Amino acid sequence: MANPNVTMSDLRATFVGLYSMLKSDLLNDPAFEWTDASRQWVERMLDYNVPGGKLNRGLSVVDSYKLLKEGDLTEDEVFLASALGWCIEWLQAYFLVLDDIMDNSHTRRGQPCWFRVPKVGMIAVNDGVVLRNHIPRILKKHFRQKPYYIDLLDLFNEVEFQTASGQMIDLITTIEGEKDLSKFSLPLHRRIVQYKTAYYSFYLPVACALLMAGEKLENHALVRDVLIDMGIYFQVQDDYLDCFGDPEKIGKIGTDIEDFKCSWLVVKALEHCNEDQKKILFEHYGKADPADVAKIKALYNDINLQGVFAEYESKSYDRLTRSIDAHPSKSVQAVLKSFLGKIYKRQK
Repeated sequence: MANPNVTMSDLRATFVGLYSMLKSDLLNDPAFEWTDASRQWVERMLDYNVPGGKLNRGLSVVDSYKLLKEGDLTEDEVFLASALGWCIEWLQAYFLVLDDIMDNSHTRRGQPCWFRVPKVGMIAVNDGVVLRNHIPRILKKHFRQKPYYIDLLDLFNEVEFQTASGQMIDLITTIEGEKDLSKFSLPLHRRIVQYKTAYYSFYLPVACALLMAGEKLENHALVRDVLIDMGIYFQVQDDYLDCFGDPEKIGKIGTDIEDFKCSWLVVKALEHCNEDQKKILFEHYGKADPADVAKIKALYNDINLQGVFAEYESKSYDRLTRSIDAHPSKSVQAVLKSFLGKIYKRQK
């Protein structure tokens, strides 16, 4: 039954409500003989890691599908789009649980990282694997009979491979004892971001919606390219907020400078520095001491990186808008514009 009065906030409420149902399915999966202890562990792990974020990626599937259909959705369509959205949130939780261990992070979404919780520790590695394995369980239960089922499995597998490979480039670029700022460049930054973030955060939600709408992904290379470009812009904002954002607003304390990250800011700093400033960068970047970090931040201010970012932001917005306007389909344009509207000039 199509409901003509469904608003976006209703869709959000329906989306959020579906989490409990999917969780219940997983906690009663007939492929495993559950005990009270195992059920309690997985439930606590899911509640801690899956629903706590902004849910942007998951909700984007529902929003995008609604815009592609250009009309009201049936309850079943809202359900299926929401289920795919939650699969992306599960994927995100899996990445974050493991990323936090790799980065030795302390907080995530304003609370301790899962592996920092008492009695969890390295069990979090297996929890990450369990989260990853929940995705095909959800897909099998709800999409097995759909004509696009195999395409969905392929999509999730391919995007996971791209993300893990992006994470690898990021990690091997910052190996202890091989810290060399001269390796950092805009093309390297772009490659890391494209694979590590853009595919799963931007392309994947829209690709899910396109498959549900009966589209073949090979016909939508232009959509993919615009979304990857948007994902790169989003990560540059993230790099900027890591240093200049309000930790209260973004829910985490930035550590890119300490972690010797190939951040857009340090790449741009390398471009804009004179020789003396470059010496400061090389000497103090990637050190954990707050005094070193303060020197880097002062240098960023001296070369007006905030101004450089503001210019980048407006140029990116103009370029993305032009690419979107060039797309032949109005409904696809609406999807892409909705994404851009959500991230332009964001503060968190």
